[in-house]
Amino acid sequence: MVKIEALIRPQRLEEVQEALRELSVGGMTVTEVRGMGHQRGVTHTYRGSTYTVNLVPKLKLEIVVPKERVDEVVEAIVQAAKTGEVGDGKVFLIPVDGAVRIRTGERDVAAL
Repeated sequence: MVKIEALIRPQRLEEVQEALRELSVGGMTVTEVRGMGHQRGVTHTYRGSTYTVNLVPKLKLEIVVPKERVDEVVEAIVQAAKTGEVGDGKVFLIPVDGAVRIRTGERDVAAL
């Protein structure tokens, strides 16, 4: 199994959810996060004052899938989240040694 962590723009969540729904991806955790990458924040002007926001709001999606589904799920996330601009996000792949569904005691892929 592999845990997919994707950092995306908040406004692209609906598109990503729809792409994952089409693949019948069952579970996902979404967390509001703040961070910076190549875009290094954004500059705003409010009532004549200019200020820089160094940490940009993002969403972190966490999805665990069987190894054989990783490529199709990652491709769906990338295509749905992509705008072509700096700050579209990143996808990280993390090996998962096991999983247990607390309610039933099912293990590994059956627990997903």
